[in-house]
Amino acid sequence: MPSAHRLPVLPLPLPFILLPTARLTIPISRALADNILAILDDSDAGQPVLAAIPVPVSLEPDVAAVPPVTANAPPPTHGVAARVIRLARTRIVNSPAPRHPYVLHLHGLTRIRLLQPLDLDPSSLESLPQHAVAYPPADTIPSHETVETFKDTALKLLDRLTKDSVQAQRKDEWLRVASMVEEISDHRAAWMADVLVASVSGQYADKLYFLAATEVEDRLHRATELFVKQLSISEVSKKIATAVDESLSRQQKEYFLRQQLAAIQRELRSLNNTAPGQPGSPGGAGIGMGSSGSELDEDEQADADDLADLRKKIEALDAGSEERKVGVREWRRLKRIPQGSVENGVIRTYLEWLTSIPWPSAPASQTTAQDALMDSGFLTKARAQLDADHYGLEQIKRRLIEFLAVVRLHAMADGATSLTPITEVEESMHKLDNASSNPDRALVPNGSAVSRQGPTPIEPPKRRKGVKGPILLFVGPPGTGKTSLGQSIAKALNRPFQRISLGGVRDEAEIRGHRRTYVASGPGNIVQALRKAGRSDPVILLDEVDKVGHSNFHGDPSAALLEVLDPEQNHSFSASIAHRDDHYINVPVDLSQVLFICTSNTLETISAPLLDRCEVVELSGYTYDEKMHIGRRFLLPKQIQANGLLPSQLQITDDALLHVVTLYTREAGVRSLERAIGAVVRFKAVEWAEYLDAGGRKGENGKTWRSIVEESELEKILGVPRWDGEEREREEKRGVVYGLVVTGMGEGGILPVESTALPGSGRLKLTGSLGDVIKESGEIALSWVKAHAFELGITAGRGIDPLKVPDPIDIHLHLPAGAQKKDGPSAGIAMTCAFVSLLSGATVPKDIAMTGEITLRGRVTPVGGIRMKVLGAHRAQIRKVILPWANRKDVEHDVSPEIRREMQFCFVRTIDEVLDAAFGRGTLGWKREAVLLESRL
Repeated sequence: MPSAHRLPVLPLPLPFILLPTARLTIPISRALADNILAILDDSDAGQPVLAAIPVPVSLEPDVAAVPPVTANAPPPTHGVAARVIRLARTRIVNSPAPRHPYVLHLHGLTRIRLLQPLDLDPSSLESLPQHAVAYPPADTIPSHETVETFKDTALKLLDRLTKDSVQAQRKDEWLRVASMVEEISDHRAAWMADVLVASVSGQYADKLYFLAATEVEDRLHRATELFVKQLSISEVSKKIATAVDESLSRQQKEYFLRQQLAAIQRELRSLNNTAPGQPGSPGGAGIGMGSSGSELDEDEQADADDLADLRKKIEALDAGSEERKVGVREWRRLKRIPQGSVENGVIRTYLEWLTSIPWPSAPASQTTAQDALMDSGFLTKARAQLDADHYGLEQIKRRLIEFLAVVRLHAMADGATSLTPITEVEESMHKLDNASSNPDRALVPNGSAVSRQGPTPIEPPKRRKGVKGPILLFVGPPGTGKTSLGQSIAKALNRPFQRISLGGVRDEAEIRGHRRTYVASGPGNIVQALRKAGRSDPVILLDEVDKVGHSNFHGDPSAALLEVLDPEQNHSFSASIAHRDDHYINVPVDLSQVLFICTSNTLETISAPLLDRCEVVELSGYTYDEKMHIGRRFLLPKQIQANGLLPSQLQITDDALLHVVTLYTREAGVRSLERAIGAVVRFKAVEWAEYLDAGGRKGENGKTWRSIVEESELEKILGVPRWDGEEREREEKRGVVYGLVVTGMGEGGILPVESTALPGSGRLKLTGSLGDVIKESGEIALSWVKAHAFELGITAGRGIDPLKVPDPIDIHLHLPAGAQKKDGPSAGIAMTCAFVSLLSGATVPKDIAMTGEITLRGRVTPVGGIRMKVLGAHRAQIRKVILPWANRKDVEHDVSPEIRREMQFCFVRTIDEVLDAAFGRGTLGWKREAVLLESRL
């Protein structure tokens, strides 16, 4: 020991600590090594002594923070006088320069204490500052009872360590130490305590606590406490390990073996991939299995993370809700089933579906949509959104704005009425928190805070009511914008949009989900759409509801769809919220916040109960002017971008676009128009590519690039016009009249009603795939003509059959396009005019079309589909339309003013007015004198 009481101080940063009798090796920096070398050079003995002081903080500025030690740890003034055994330089091949290139070997001698606190400045500690130190008093002999207690505890700990040791050499070492403890004398007990604590206890705080004990008696007491603690930890660890080993079942052992097998296979794949020329390697003849780090390999940590996320999602569900109860029950089942079991995968998949559904209990599920509805400019923005996405459709837009206004008013009313109940609930909950400290209040079993002076029930927070409005059903031909209208509504409401295609759905389970009885089961389309939307208030478009299958052995999809759409059927779970059960989820799912929109091409195939729940909004089609604007504003920019051109590189003149609209496309929608415009754009794209390949010079045909498409180029690009032939074939002819029809896809058009006379016996022959209703219309029309043949000037007297006098003839009535089924009460006046034209010789002009039904009395009754029929007549360049007087309101309400200005409408009440409008007043020789009949009473 040095005679002086000043020693150079060496700080020991976390986690290094040195005890007397122990040895320690620590890395040090170059500056600190130079200072130690200087001390070694000045020392006479060759092995100088330093004051090794443990500092319970990290001295490195860029090292992550270490948890602080316990409060019982002494301040960094206690340490050990340590002898420098060796100073060596580390040698690391092919490595950058280390932060600590030297290692220092120390041997602890005795305890010391600094008289002044240590300055923890890293720059000053590198120089090994000299500090005054105090040595503890000479070791005294502790009491015999303390030594015996220390020995008993140490022997128990050594016995436990001997039993837990696996290696035989380690067991022998612990046995030799136990024999030394048994034979140790009382004055050597403190030294043995230092040896055992340095060898057994591995916690930093425990060693620091033991180092601060300067008195021998205190040192033995602290060593005994640490041994008892270590013995308890060892016993508990051994007990847990034994219990786990005993509880391993056959499936668990199989799982561990499979994990080992997977690890072995990964190592084999890694060896194969690193061996060039071997089968399975990247350069070999076989197919490589991928590297061991492939994302497709099994990852235990990733699987554990997935289970942890699943547990968090279950815990996040609303407490006390049905979905929370089911999730907890299934989670407990999942933990009991081995991971390799098929049932484990089934339950796990079910829990993933259950937790991924946006339940209404989520606090932020409707915040965004609610903010959008509360905006004062909501309706203005909605109008702007509809106008930006669609041109025309003014009646449809007005109905949608009405619908959105109702949605906003409901949201404002719910927001105003929900403020007071929430405040009352918060106040009641605050009172409940203080119930335990208030002797006048108690908690009753039903969850109400009741005062002993009187009950004060708690009102539960009221949940938002769903918008109990109509289900909009967009009906119209393809390409008229039904689906895009649903998207515009979702944008206006700031809600996610999901589309469910119902075309060809024949199984009820596709809507309501499969029963969870087999591996491939899953939820229905409605729940899948909710999961994709991520919120409980999306806009769901049910596309093609007219093509849903009807009742069969798989169930009735229409009935299941009716339950989804009807807000009145499932109110039994809550008075204001509609719930539906999905067979797979088997938990009531709240659909009250979902906005359902349906689309259909026709109403004929939709079931009557389902149609009764919907509000029909008809989209009949577009006029030529609307198609011009849609093509110029929407379709042309879309096709230019899709075909790799810039808007400045291609222009279509108005005459050329009108030529495409009128002669190449004649449909209610705009899909054929988009395809025609796409063909023009692709043709010009080819010319632009050839122009670029030629270096900006003339191409092979000697023409330069022209960005403008004119009308004269369309026949070269699109071919011969499709509808030009029909216009030439339409002519004024005896017995031919043009009627207005609606096709099966909802498009309007004209249909010639052809009739001819041939020798026969006075019969009527009807052809053209006609239905029963339209056949009856033909018979009624012929009966009326026969009854009024004298007034029309067809016969010379009353009671004469024009089909038998002067020559017996048959009338053949035909409606072209015989492959298409035709039926409906709308061709009565057209057939009547055809018979009158055939028998009288007068003709109806080819630019006149008509629709309407007649009775035997000669009354004209109204028909449906007026807007679609008028649009079809406008596309066919009809200038005059004859319609029933009862359909006047349909024309004024549904037909745009542009069409009404371009066409002439004649509204008729009787067949006499029809004949005057069709043939012209005065053309037919009407005989209207009074007829006297003899009474036979």
